[in-house]
Formats: sequence, C-alpha cells, structure tokens
Amino acid sequence: MKIAALIPARGGSKGVPRKNVRIVGPAPLLAYSITACKMSKNIDEIYVSTDDVEIAKIAERYGAKVPFIRPEQYAMDSSLDHDVIKHFFDMIDVDCVAYMRPTTPMRDPKKIDEYIDYFYSNKDKMSGLRSVQELAEPPYKMIKIEEGYCAGFFEDFEGIRDYTNLPRQTFPKAYLPNGYIDIAKRETVINSSSAFGMKIMPVITPHIVEIDTEEDVKMLKYQIDNNQHMSLIMNCSRYKSYDD
Repeated sequence: MKIAALIPARGGSKGVPRKNVRIVGPAPLLAYSITACKMSKNIDEIYVSTDDVEIAKIAERYGAKVPFIRPEQYAMDSSLDHDVIKHFFDMIDVDCVAYMRPTTPMRDPKKIDEYIDYFYSNKDKMSGLRSVQELAEPPYKMIKIEEGYCAGFFEDFEGIRDYTNLPRQTFPKAYLPNGYIDIAKRETVINSSSAFGMKIMPVITPHIVEIDTEEDVKMLKYQIDNNQHMSLIMNCSRYKSYDD
C-alpha cells in the first residue's frame, strides 16, 4: 500500500544554521530525504512543510510538493511534531503520513519500503510507528553533574544505588528514536495531543547519522567522500528538476 511522505523543514536551526539548505556533497541536505522518498516504491506523494521560501523553492526543484507555507507558530524551537503533523492533516486529506525528518538524510529506500509494509501489516495494533536504533550504552550508564559531583539519572537499579559501575550487559537494551521513518495516523493526531500516541510500535533500523551539530555534518561528508550510499547520492542529481 502507498503512503504520503511529509518532510518537516523549517528555516530556523540553532545547532547547524540553515542546515536544510546546506550543500553537502552534490546537493542540499533536504534533497537527500526527498530523493530517498522518490526512490521508494511505497511512497506516492512527497510533501515538504516549511516556513521558509528558500527551502520551499529547493523542495520543489527536487520534486516535492509545497502546497502551503507553515505558519510561524508551528515553526518555532518549541513547536512539537504534533503541531506540524496536525497542521498537515488539516490541509491535506490523507489517513496516514510517513514523517521523514531531513536531519536523517542517508536512508535506504528498500528499508523505507520494508518499514511501510510492516506498518500496514500491523496498522490496527498501533497508534503510530517510530524508527529506533540500538544504543551502545544504556541510559543507566550515563551521569549528570550535581553540585560538583557525579550522579546517576535514576535513584537506583533493582535496589542498587551505585548502578553506573555495573556492566552494561546488566541493563535492558536501550533504543534511540532516529528519524529514519516515523508514521503518524490521522485518528491519533486529531483525537489526542500526541503525534504518535501511546501504543507506538518500533522498527529497528541500521545506525544512521543525524545532523544536529557541525561534527555530524563532517561525518556525513566523510560518508559521501568515501562513496557510501552511492545510489542515493547519484540520484540526488538525477532527480533534480532544474539546471544550476
């Protein structure tokens, strides 16, 4: 079954200023997510939600639709996924949407199709779907600094207060949402204040670089320079609908 894709790409960014239009390798960062969606067999429409005219123009040049400019109140640092997705559902009449964050650029289109198939096979069992990757260290191994001393984030683990020194294998596996693909259902978003609800089913993806800092940009450039994800990179230029 087919699904529409929604790529949220606002103009404001603090960690990497203007990161959605940043040229990385042969194309702007935003172009990689659009291209991955175009290469997917299960995505039939690609929408970009943005508050920024420059981003809108780039999105359209790479083949995405920008049927509206996102209102400022839904494009702030404090804006939630729920705000963005609900606004989209208010404007576009679809039942579900694949939420494809542009900060996770290097996706495998075959994996995208696999995860969409999984969603439709289990749609009635979930309020939404989120992609995650396994963490090397569980949160119980992390510390904060409190009044000049190291402290754990939790009071104890199974009654052990000094739990941060336990082997990591002691703790349950932990996973980080990574933006590879999330899927929101209209009924969940409209009927609650949550983008994905409380019965979220996961898909465990390969590890992927998320672009939140300049160091992440350097890692992405390294992958491109070393010919990783070649099919996606080559198609970024192929699918562009204008000449520089």
